[in-house]
Amino acid sequence: MSLDTVKHAAETPDAAQPWKELGLKEDEYARIREILGRRPTGAELAMYSVMWSEHCSYKSSKVHLKQFGEKVPANDAMLVGIGENAGVVDVGQGYAVTFKVESHNHPSYIEPYQGAATGIGGIVRDILAMGARPIAVVDPLRFGAADHPDTKRVLPGVVAGIGGYGNCLGLPNIGGEVVFDSCYQGNPLVNAGCIGVMKHEDIHLAQASGPGNKVILYGARTGGDGIGGVSVLASETFESTGPAKRPAVQVGDPFQEKLLIECTLEIFREKLVAGIQDLGGAGLSCATSELASAGSGGMRVELDTVPLRDSSLSPEEILMSESQERMCAIVEPQHVDRFLEICEKWDVIATVIGEVTEGSQLEIFWHGEQIVDVPPRSVAHDGPVYHRPFARPSWQDALQADDAGKLARPSSAAELREQVLKLVASPNQASKSWITDQYDRFVQGNTVLAMPEDAGMVRIDAESNLGVAMATDGNGRYAKLDPYTGAQLALAESYRNVAASGAKPLAISDCLNFGSPEDPDVMWQFAEATRGLADGCLELGTPVTGGNVSLYNQTGETAIHPTPVVAVLGVIDDVNRRTPIAFAEEGQLLYLLGDTTEEFGGSAWSEVVHNHLGGLPPKVDLGREKLLAEILISASRDGMIDAAHDLSDGGLIQAVTESCLRGGKGARLVVPDGLDAFTFLFSESAGRAVVSIPRSEELRFNDMCGARGLPATRIGVVDGEEIEIQGEFSIPLSELRTAHEATIPALLA
Repeated sequence: MSLDTVKHAAETPDAAQPWKELGLKEDEYARIREILGRRPTGAELAMYSVMWSEHCSYKSSKVHLKQFGEKVPANDAMLVGIGENAGVVDVGQGYAVTFKVESHNHPSYIEPYQGAATGIGGIVRDILAMGARPIAVVDPLRFGAADHPDTKRVLPGVVAGIGGYGNCLGLPNIGGEVVFDSCYQGNPLVNAGCIGVMKHEDIHLAQASGPGNKVILYGARTGGDGIGGVSVLASETFESTGPAKRPAVQVGDPFQEKLLIECTLEIFREKLVAGIQDLGGAGLSCATSELASAGSGGMRVELDTVPLRDSSLSPEEILMSESQERMCAIVEPQHVDRFLEICEKWDVIATVIGEVTEGSQLEIFWHGEQIVDVPPRSVAHDGPVYHRPFARPSWQDALQADDAGKLARPSSAAELREQVLKLVASPNQASKSWITDQYDRFVQGNTVLAMPEDAGMVRIDAESNLGVAMATDGNGRYAKLDPYTGAQLALAESYRNVAASGAKPLAISDCLNFGSPEDPDVMWQFAEATRGLADGCLELGTPVTGGNVSLYNQTGETAIHPTPVVAVLGVIDDVNRRTPIAFAEEGQLLYLLGDTTEEFGGSAWSEVVHNHLGGLPPKVDLGREKLLAEILISASRDGMIDAAHDLSDGGLIQAVTESCLRGGKGARLVVPDGLDAFTFLFSESAGRAVVSIPRSEELRFNDMCGARGLPATRIGVVDGEEIEIQGEFSIPLSELRTAHEATIPALLA
């Protein structure tokens, strides 16, 4: 077949083109023709199809996402916000930290190991492209029912992929979540986050300015893997028949990525780049169009100079390939030789593939023939904007009316004890050590907190002990009941987790996982969740620095629960003053902070004991969350508390169980006046934490809480080798440990 050049396209306006097969709508194809004043070439059609995909263009979500910038003002810490590869915040002492969470959901269902591994690789390159050294990763995960046969296929592969890639890079995995629910059966969520650190002056942006500057592609050769990954895989629903489309999944090489990281950091140290972009979703189509669009001029690329793994690839395939471990840099001519020299030193292939021009077009040539001539902004930033119809689902009122308060409660102390054991052994509340033990949490020697702590924490300066903490949270059950409140509960829990570790929350990133945007029910969930998150960030003063939207997470007609995952980043001036969750000192006093009321909608108890989802989720009081965080941070800094654990899924008994098992010490608890034992143990009221306090600090701690107006109730003492609820029951730690730790290995062995 002869090459489809720009000239040929202008001469053959009626030539049939596979726009529909590439995921474009008829009106989108018509819009491309309008922009170009002719039909697109095959290469141009390939570029528009991937860049205008849901995954890259946010065409269904951007009308809702804009409120993150409009409603929520940047705080003093924000250095780079939405629109770049990742957000950047100032953490003091001249350091900047960049962080982001992204999804790799669909590829991980089809090819669990490579899907998850390349999810880690992609988010690490996003952080690297900002000028930072990646220092840690996190992984919020959602799988189908724990006892479903396909979970046994997907979960071990995903965990091995995350561990295999991250461990090879030498990056500690310090946090995340693992949640099981049948709604994720055909559509697991594999979200990956990364943190990087740099000095303020080292921040780099994705832009191509300066006519004559060279465009250098470096890293791995380009292959046929990942073609259509974002346009086909991540931008449509799965059929109910199950996995297919394996060629669309990228293949990762962590050793190549490690070389790429070190090579890039040396290039940064010598200040050799004027702009840089990683190659992730949409590959070269994305990198060239985004760099040119954010720059001051045009760009000319000689596509036949791109180093290939497969010489049979067509120009369209080269532009769409999502082969991993690749970066694109803009380099001034006088720095090119040194740039290439450093790449050769690290055994990284580097090729000058083009240059920045004085024009306004992105022009791509293949063996001297022009195959692309487009305004780069039309590809990268001016894609379709959909105002999708949305409406409150017809079933929402009935779901909320199905109140968990009507469920049968335990009628005796023995039944209460039995339900505690059932809860802590349930897949979602059980220990995830079978999973997290496959990750290296302490490589590099700077990890000071990691799973199962409330937040991961790493030291970023060895002399001052300055550190950062990060937590990720999201409860799809809460969001199904009320997406506005559910999103705020995810924000509040992540914020609370960071504060419980002793760090001050600074900013958020999010990963918004929802079903098909073509379903008005799903779009209502999305609109409500983004509105809730924006309102919550405004009240807490935590700007959104960036994030990711993942839509079409459904199989056939069945959508996942709306699952907004929120990552909160915090800073601590001395990691030696961190607060762990472990109750480790006998005789210390246990205090419950916050108010406990009867709130069981979407609770772990209602799920585990009654397989029920209905009612309203816990109420959110973000003013209280802010106050609680200030108390936890102050108490940590001033040495008033030795341990702290936030209360969320599973309520007080889950938190106390985890803290007792972590520290190897038991606890004697007394039910406070005005509460029954059941509500005391299982309620999931938000804005609460349990802390252990040395007796010498009790008066000072009470005075601080009293002066600030935070309810603080003494509920017991760290003591013995069992958890005793006075007047009700006791359970030896050995029995709790067996229940808590045996579940996941038994399911996945």
